[in-house]
Amino acid sequence: MKVLVIGGGGREHALVWALRKSARVTEIVCAPGNGGIAALARCVSLNVASVEETLAVAAAEAPSLVVVGPEVPLAAGVVDTLQRRGVPVFGPTRAAAQLESSKGFAKEFMRRWEIPTAAYALCHSCDIVYGALEKFGERVVVKADGLAAGKGVVLCETHAEALAAAEQMFSGELLGGGVESVVLEEMLEGPEVSFFAICDGSTAVALAVAQDHKRIGEGDTGSNTGGMGAYSTDDLVSPEMFVWMTGVAQRVVDGMKAEGTPFDGVLFTGFMMTPQGPKVLEFNTRFGDPETEAIMLRLETDLLDILEAAVAGRIGSVEVKLKPGASACVIAASAGYPGKYASGKPISGLDSVSNGVQVFHAGTTVRDGEIVTAGGRVLAVSAVGEDLKAALGRIYPAMEGISFEGMQFRRDIGWRAL
Repeated sequence: MKVLVIGGGGREHALVWALRKSARVTEIVCAPGNGGIAALARCVSLNVASVEETLAVAAAEAPSLVVVGPEVPLAAGVVDTLQRRGVPVFGPTRAAAQLESSKGFAKEFMRRWEIPTAAYALCHSCDIVYGALEKFGERVVVKADGLAAGKGVVLCETHAEALAAAEQMFSGELLGGGVESVVLEEMLEGPEVSFFAICDGSTAVALAVAQDHKRIGEGDTGSNTGGMGAYSTDDLVSPEMFVWMTGVAQRVVDGMKAEGTPFDGVLFTGFMMTPQGPKVLEFNTRFGDPETEAIMLRLETDLLDILEAAVAGRIGSVEVKLKPGASACVIAASAGYPGKYASGKPISGLDSVSNGVQVFHAGTTVRDGEIVTAGGRVLAVSAVGEDLKAALGRIYPAMEGISFEGMQFRRDIGWRAL
């Protein structure tokens, strides 16, 4: 069967790589794809934010299944449009994707369904922010109520910083466009864990847990990024905690169904493991990036079987199996990332990678037959091992053989677990 994957980053490369292993997949088309995906799938041009273009690609390709990778087309309602045309598609509708596209919706939903989360206030103006701040301690988190490409969360040490951040979000100075509301949250302390579940509107089935590193600097310092690396291990959380997290995902699915917006697709729940117990930081409504690059290496169950079961409303009949041990990925990023960076830098050493290491392309393209950089996060160098130390022991030597001008990467991925 033919599968159409929407997106062009490391997450989509990992999904394409996993789908290629299915005996039932005869062809994969990826739109728009990237320099690495082009070796596994036929890539076609697409602006993923355009529902009309996506519909045209789907009509031209006539796939048996569409898999939507990024959050932007989900928030734009691409799943709704494809479903109305009778195209089988994996992902949530626009209404269900509000769990990610609207921080305010997510917080209000958690309040209604008694899901543990940080104390918050939803504010529609700076005056409301000013009045609400007195209910919080000095340290507070300000979040833009909408998709912001990883730039919509500001950790503030004082109320003055929080008010300034809110003002910049409302005015558009921070995000390039103004927002209608912001969310204030108490600042939680503790390690973060990403939990992934596959959902079919009625049932949530656990996929995996992982932990990523958002900060640009070693020791988790510096600016937030889209993720500089991630790992997944058997013992990241206890079996009891894994069951509890699965229960939270099921409560979300039950709540969304009861409110008339059934959730189908991947539910990514970010937990903060606080001294008072785990609390939900956020929801994403798609596969995480770079966690997916690590998780797909461990997945033993046919990914096509999982996605098809979710679309058909029978995910509960699928047993999801992961390889025992651990997996990890380390991001090679452009100089200047997460700020301004240059693209078009030739990449060398990709052909020398071996020892079970898989390189997923996050931001690359082909120019005159050569792979060059085309993004802030360029490569996700990934591997599995009997434990995290073994997986990283394969990745870091491989990274020493890969190079492009200005390449930067963290050398301490997984340091908490190690």
